[in-house]
Amino acid sequence: MNVFANIKGDKVIWIIVLLLSVISILVVYSSIVALAYRYKSGDTEYYLFKHSTIIGFGLLLMYLTHKVKYAYFSRISQIAIYLSVPLLLFTLLKGVSAGEASRWLKIPGTSLTFQTSDFAKLALIAYVARVLAIKQAQIKDFKKAFLPIVIPVIIICGLILPANLSTAAILFVTCLVIMFVGRINLKYIFSLIGAGILCLSLFIVIIFAFPHINNRVSTWKARIENFKNGDSELNYQADQAKIAIATGGPFGKGPGGSIQRNFLPQASSDFIYAILIEEYGLIAGFLLIFLYMTLFFRAVRIAGKSEKTFASLLAIGLSFSLVFQGMINMAVAVNLFPVTGQPLPLVSMGGTSIWFTSIAIGMILSVSAEVEKSNIQEHLEQT
Repeated sequence: MNVFANIKGDKVIWIIVLLLSVISILVVYSSIVALAYRYKSGDTEYYLFKHSTIIGFGLLLMYLTHKVKYAYFSRISQIAIYLSVPLLLFTLLKGVSAGEASRWLKIPGTSLTFQTSDFAKLALIAYVARVLAIKQAQIKDFKKAFLPIVIPVIIICGLILPANLSTAAILFVTCLVIMFVGRINLKYIFSLIGAGILCLSLFIVIIFAFPHINNRVSTWKARIENFKNGDSELNYQADQAKIAIATGGPFGKGPGGSIQRNFLPQASSDFIYAILIEEYGLIAGFLLIFLYMTLFFRAVRIAGKSEKTFASLLAIGLSFSLVFQGMINMAVAVNLFPVTGQPLPLVSMGGTSIWFTSIAIGMILSVSAEVEKSNIQEHLEQT
């Protein structure tokens, strides 16, 4: 019996997703020991079952999403982009706070919360891809093509920024990449990059000049200073992650052998890459990078084979966003970037963030499924 008989889309991507899911379950189970003792009297099985259930439901969402024809995502994005604005505003004003940031909304009738930025991210990427596809005939025109795209990008990223600077930055860069691939005039893109650098510089100056405007500004200032100075007392998590990576060596200490999981507060989420290397070695670390890069390569390949502009831009935008986020997470773990709070896609322990990631990959697979269908029809016509 063919396991993939009822599964469409790129099989390599499906295999990558399954491998990442297995890696996630193994490393999360090992890294939540301290968390389990702190909140569940040492019951690690509770978190294992919870995380496995979330992963399983994520795979179901991925399967269901990839069954939807990708053209529907273009229409849905029109509604979703307008829903994103009030959701983000409501989150800033009335959202559930954690780490001095209002990023979450509680799902009515449940104990679950979700980051509205995850929803807005999918909506904006699909919307930008849609508008670029529609405006191809006037793609070099400032008013007709560039403005209808850049205005929602600025609004959505601007609403995400106060509570989640790193997510806003990743989304902004992703939109720039989609615009570049979508043939927006380069002088407009460079102007936007220049404006972004200017705003970021001004933002940093304000952070250091007025560090007590609010708690988030103080947090951003502390992270920049910690990264710059390398103060071991203030840069505690990054130092513990470096110890985990250094002691892991080429082959690691073996499953469950991590010591630093007891010292890293975010061992199962933000710094899970360090725990992976400590237990499974640098080989596993490079393997994970290879899996993410292969995912991106396959998505670009799918985009290249698609005859529809929207499908190509959607696949590139979603895959770049996921892989870029993964690279940022791993760069933080090895102390190349300041601490950002970005999870490792499909690997870090999480709830609805895993589900939104699964939906994003499902959308890529939906494009792949249509490409496969077109190739089969073309082959039949030729024969």
